[in-house]
Amino acid sequence: MRRDPAALAAFAGALFRAAGLDGDKAEATGRILVLTDMMGRRTHGLAQCGNYLAEIAKGGMTPDGAPEVLRDTGATVVWDGGYRPGLWLVEQAMALGFQRLPAHGTFTLAMRRSHHIGCLAALAKQATDRGLFVMLASSGPHSRIVAPFGGRKALFSPNPFAVGFPTGAAPVLVDISASITTVSMTRQKAAAGEQFDHPWLLDRDGRPTRDPTAMEAGGGSLMLLGGEEAGHKGFGLALMVEALTQGLAGHGRRDDPGRWGASVYLQLIDPAAFAGREAFEDQMGFLAEACRSNDPIDPARPVRLPGEQATRLIAAAERDGLEVPDTVAASLRDWAGRLGVAAAI
Repeated sequence: MRRDPAALAAFAGALFRAAGLDGDKAEATGRILVLTDMMGRRTHGLAQCGNYLAEIAKGGMTPDGAPEVLRDTGATVVWDGGYRPGLWLVEQAMALGFQRLPAHGTFTLAMRRSHHIGCLAALAKQATDRGLFVMLASSGPHSRIVAPFGGRKALFSPNPFAVGFPTGAAPVLVDISASITTVSMTRQKAAAGEQFDHPWLLDRDGRPTRDPTAMEAGGGSLMLLGGEEAGHKGFGLALMVEALTQGLAGHGRRDDPGRWGASVYLQLIDPAAFAGREAFEDQMGFLAEACRSNDPIDPARPVRLPGEQATRLIAAAERDGLEVPDTVAASLRDWAGRLGVAAAI
């Protein structure tokens, strides 16, 4: 079924309000989850709605209040998010950064104890839409899902990070992690009884496997980016994210937190504070076109920059409506019944 994205966002927001989230938190969370689906990142869009509502119900997500400011130098800020909705918290951090960039040129925020921040590219887009460079990263100090290179015991979270910048046309939006695959995709495969096409996990003995149940039920871990041969590269990225998120926020694995929560890093850079926005977009636009015009290995699959597909999918969803999978629609209807909200799907 296809639905109007704005109507879906309003419906999701109504569910979050009925569950107890403050109005602006509910609106932001619903809107960004729908944008995530519009960008094609289905595991982190409305499919997360039920998880978030369950977290609110059991007290895992704080429904009201504001982040605590632990330090503020103007260009650098440290927050304690108090487990409030991560999508809302990062959007608030972005808004603060946008206000301060004219004075500082760059803005950096580290945050401890955020709730899940969802699809990083959907948040990073708010910066690229304003002509800015953005880096966003997240880690879970409580999560042990990815083993260090050469090890068998899971230690890290997947440690996703995004980088975005304008090119004059579609923005580049890189959204990857230090692991080859994600927890959401692994759980999705396990629930469907499917195997991965490639050995993207390690079993409890550190042997590569395609079996998604090896992670949780089997005591295994997600494989680092680079795999058996070059996993040291993913290991390095995992360490970088841990330093940016947990190190700068002053809260991480050393604290052995007793509940799930995210440590977050955000950096915004205004090219106007350097050689200028026009110069930046000239350089990045030239590079983007050089990539696109590179002779493809397969003529049917020309080079595509990260973010271009998301831009096309957003336009298609705005034009034709957003496709909602039956399983997601059923979950949303179920929650609407529980919360006394008129189902709009």
